[in-house]
Amino acid sequence: MIFLQANADAPISFVLFFGTIGMLVLTIGLIVFIIFHQRKVIRYQSRLQRLEYEQQKMLLNASIRFQEEERQRIAADLHDDAGPLLATARLYLNENLVNLDKTTQLQSIYNAKSIIDDTIQLIRNISHSLMPPTLKNFGLESAVNDLFQKISGSGSMNASCRFHDYRERLHPDQELIIFRVIQELINNILKHSNSSFIHLTQNLSGDKLYIRMHHDGRGLTQADFEKLNKSTVGLGLKNIQSRLKLLHGRIFFEKDMSQTYYKVTIEVPKIEEGTTAKA
Repeated sequence: MIFLQANADAPISFVLFFGTIGMLVLTIGLIVFIIFHQRKVIRYQSRLQRLEYEQQKMLLNASIRFQEEERQRIAADLHDDAGPLLATARLYLNENLVNLDKTTQLQSIYNAKSIIDDTIQLIRNISHSLMPPTLKNFGLESAVNDLFQKISGSGSMNASCRFHDYRERLHPDQELIIFRVIQELINNILKHSNSSFIHLTQNLSGDKLYIRMHHDGRGLTQADFEKLNKSTVGLGLKNIQSRLKLLHGRIFFEKDMSQTYYKVTIEVPKIEEGTTAKA
């Protein structure tokens, strides 16, 4: 009876033993899987951070390059145009002027004055390119309307815009950045889209300002924009991205469901005039 009892207990012991081993192997396997999965997640996050860092670096380089190009353009305008004009005016107002006859003196002064007037106009034009007077004096709506009227007046494209919720002016820095982004987008549309019309609308939703532009030419989707942003081309798009980043804003590119036109949406937090713009 004892022998039979021992034989009967043996299979149970084997089952318990192999069951314990199996559970141990399963537990170890699960721990190893979790460790490898965590390492994979860490590697993925590290790669994602590197990609984000590279993109930020590209945007920063694009912004720096754009600013440097602006400085070089202004320096070239002052050196090539303003410099010679002032040098010529100086020739008319040299120290020998007092020794000349009155008629020659008056003529020299008149010539110098004309040159100085031309120089003032040149510097005023440079100043206007940095801060359009319509934008400075009357705000974003007036500046955009003026820009679209000039486009329509050229006959190259039918351009229209409508501001629905622009009762109070935005912070001056915000208005300037948004205006520059609109200019860059319009420049790209004029150069590359071959569209027949462009229409811009402005709306507010909560504390968000939305600018939407529609056109019927060749355009971009969001996937195209992201791809160009990560490449070495598309400096204009990188300038747009870097400008909007200063405003904590975003931009979206899409094609209408009807496949008849493209739409660009700019979204930025609304900062009213008189408040402090956050960097």
